[in-house]
Amino acid sequence: MNDRPYNYKLTIAYDGTHYCGWQVQPNGISIQEIIQAKASIITREHVIVIGSGRTDSGVHALGQVANFHTSSPLDTFRFQGSLNSLLPPDIRVLKTEEVADAFHAQYSPIGKIYHYLVHLGPVSDPFKRLYSYHLKEKIDINTLKAAASTLLGKHDFTSFANQAHLGSAARDAVRTLYRLDIVEEQGGVRLEFEGDGFLYKMVRNIVGTLLEISAGKYSKDELPMILASKDRKLAGQAAPPQGLFLVKVLYPEAI
Repeated sequence: MNDRPYNYKLTIAYDGTHYCGWQVQPNGISIQEIIQAKASIITREHVIVIGSGRTDSGVHALGQVANFHTSSPLDTFRFQGSLNSLLPPDIRVLKTEEVADAFHAQYSPIGKIYHYLVHLGPVSDPFKRLYSYHLKEKIDINTLKAAASTLLGKHDFTSFANQAHLGSAARDAVRTLYRLDIVEEQGGVRLEFEGDGFLYKMVRNIVGTLLEISAGKYSKDELPMILASKDRKLAGQAAPPQGLFLVKVLYPEAI
């Protein structure tokens, strides 16, 4: 039984530019450690803030989810206001709510939505440089859409996972990609991913591979072979982190 009976869920947005990622790291400042430190000041007890998953250095979030336990109940409205007043301006808690003890930010999700932004203008936009990947090569949008559709469904995504021999990828690298939409927008495209889960750097590796295919470096017909090979070396280079956004974490309504 948890000796801290109150469980709180946080929905968080952050600009990941100046952080080493979500997870506490020995080589830099992380979003997780900042939120933990400030939350501990307010609650007057050491709290551990558990995120839905790690985002890498430079990756952003519009809807990261975390939870933590406390020994005493919180006024969620006052707590959120106090926490945001202590956090740096590039991290904000959007919502605070008490949830059932069974809720676990990392183990309870049934899916996630990521967006990846690619800027295709001839000149880098100084106002987009931290939040999109400026691709200088010309790409074929129809080829990009056709290649993306090849990856839909349930597959072993080992070929698109970094450190596939560790963690969840080593246990089971099979994931279901429900949606991979290519949305054209002014000056570029947005790749929208929705799946039941994602391996380490899977989204960035898929984006990099799809962009290489759409630039004509190799054929979309090679994608099934790349998937079947379970060999990361056969897939393309990872797209850089600044274009990636964790948009939403999906949970069962029951919890």
